[in-house]
Amino acid sequence: MKDQKVALITGSNRGIGFETAKQLGEKGIAVILTARKLSVAEAAAAQLTAQSIDAYGIQLDVNNAAERKAVAAYISDKFGKLDILVNNAGIGPKEDSLMVKKTTETTADELHEIFETNVFSIIYLTNDLLPLLKKSPAGRIVNLSSILGSLTIHAQENSPISFSRRLSYNASKAALNMYTIHLADELANTNIKVNSAHPGWVKTELGGVEIAPMEIADGAKTSVSLSLVGTDGPNGRFIHMEEELPW
Repeated sequence: MKDQKVALITGSNRGIGFETAKQLGEKGIAVILTARKLSVAEAAAAQLTAQSIDAYGIQLDVNNAAERKAVAAYISDKFGKLDILVNNAGIGPKEDSLMVKKTTETTADELHEIFETNVFSIIYLTNDLLPLLKKSPAGRIVNLSSILGSLTIHAQENSPISFSRRLSYNASKAALNMYTIHLADELANTNIKVNSAHPGWVKTELGGVEIAPMEIADGAKTSVSLSLVGTDGPNGRFIHMEEELPW
């Protein structure tokens, strides 16, 4: 359909990304799912197609410049525009968990790897896709952040998130939040809105299937909501379940 909205969700072969694609697809939006392997992306899309969702799978390693540009070319050729970009792909430290506090012992490799995926790739991919988002009558960019990136909450006395002071991951999400603020400001006079989403503590591989309290279906709700905000909706904000969080 000519007026059908088109959404790209990165890292969407499983977890919150897949559920976000599913929920958007159930609203009649054409969804493009990505994974680092084409076969995996296509298999994920096929699961949604079987549920009568208009879904497409495409290969995308967000750290690969050529693949980022190939995705932009694919969307341009097939759809001519992009309405929704959900920057969902992200990683945590390979060693230990987010519960292991590590600051002075954080290695250069860990910092570089996490920032490359959680910050730099998002900036580069978004830049590649901005021309397509500007062709949408209501472009929406959702950056998957985390409450662990909140400087305000970390700095509180008896902070409720003090159990997780993993510098690499937390700093990457704080940097992503700064990007959200700056990009939203730069695009303030356009048809595009940009927001950061905190999905919650969700039962994923990163969040911990055994200990996280939130189901994946609930973890996707904030991304879906921000993907569909109207002209009077938030812009340049940090949101969880319709509530604004402090930076």
